[in-house]
Amino acid sequence: MPAVDVAIIGGGGAGLTAAIYAARARRDVVVFERKLTGGQIATTDAVENFPGFPRGVNGFDLGQLMLEQAERFGARMVYEDVTALRRLAGGRFALEAAGETYEARTVIVTAGAEYNRLGVPGEERLTGRGVSYCATCDAAFFKDMDVVVVGGGDAAMDEGLFLTRYARSVRVIHRRDQLRASALLQERAFASPKMSFIWDTVVEQINGDEAVESVDVRNLKTGERTTLATAAVFVFIGQTPNSGLLRGLVDLDPGGHAIVDLQMRTNVPGLFVAGDVRTLAARQLISAAGDGATAAISAERYLQELDAAAAK
Repeated sequence: MPAVDVAIIGGGGAGLTAAIYAARARRDVVVFERKLTGGQIATTDAVENFPGFPRGVNGFDLGQLMLEQAERFGARMVYEDVTALRRLAGGRFALEAAGETYEARTVIVTAGAEYNRLGVPGEERLTGRGVSYCATCDAAFFKDMDVVVVGGGDAAMDEGLFLTRYARSVRVIHRRDQLRASALLQERAFASPKMSFIWDTVVEQINGDEAVESVDVRNLKTGERTTLATAAVFVFIGQTPNSGLLRGLVDLDPGGHAIVDLQMRTNVPGLFVAGDVRTLAARQLISAAGDGATAAISAERYLQELDAAAAK
C-alpha cells in the first residue's frame, strides 16, 4: 500500500486530537488502536475537568465524540496492535500490525501509559466506582468522605494532599515504614490534619457491591488483618509507559518515557511522541490533547519541508 502521511499509534485523547489536526490539514492519516477508542478516559464514568462540559461528560462518550470528529475529516482507524516500528533507509517508517506492513512518512506515538495496579480482588471490578488512579480527576466525587491512598512516593503525597481539599480524611497505606516522597512533600503531608498513615501494610482486597465500601489490609510485620471502611481507594504506585516500540529507536528517560522537545519531536526526524508516554507529562486528558495538537502541527511542518525539498 502507498505510504500514508501520518501514522498515529494510540487512539486516546492525544492520538485522536493529533488525528483531527493532521486530517484537517488534508493529510492521509491512519490511527492504530489496540484496545478502546479514547484510551484511559474511556473507562471513566464522569469527566468533569475537560473544558466545554460544565455538567461533566461520560468518558466513553467523550472518546466517541473525538473519534467521530477525527473521522469526519478523513482519519481512518485500524483496530490492531502495532508490534514493530522501524525507520527505513529513505527516512520513512514501517509499522507492523496484524501481519501487515504499513508505511508512513511521519509517525506520532501516543501509546499512553498503564497505571501500576495492586492486582487484588475487587480492584478491576470497582475501577471507576471508587477505585481511582487520579485524584485530580476524581477527588470532587468524594467530598466530606473518608478515603484511602495507597503508595508512598511523590505522586501519592501530591495527590493525597489534593484529596484533603475535598475528603473528610485521607489515610495513606504504605508497605514500608517510611515514605519515598521528597522531603518537602513529606513535611506537607505530615502537617496536614486530614492525613494519617498506616505503615508496613498492604491492601489485599477491595470490597463493595456497586461502589467501594471497604478494604482488607494486612500488616507485613505482625500479619494482622483488618478491614477499613472507605468510600474510595486511590492507587499511586507508579506508571509504566507503553514505550516498548520506541526502545532502541529514540532516547528514553530512566522511567522509559520518550524524551521530546516542546514541539514533541524526538531525536529521530519525523517521529513525534505525545501524551503520557513522553517524559514529564502532566497525565491529564487536556494536556494529552494539547500534546497531540502540538505533535500534529510539528508533523505538518516536517511534511511541508519534505514536500518543498522534493519539489526542488
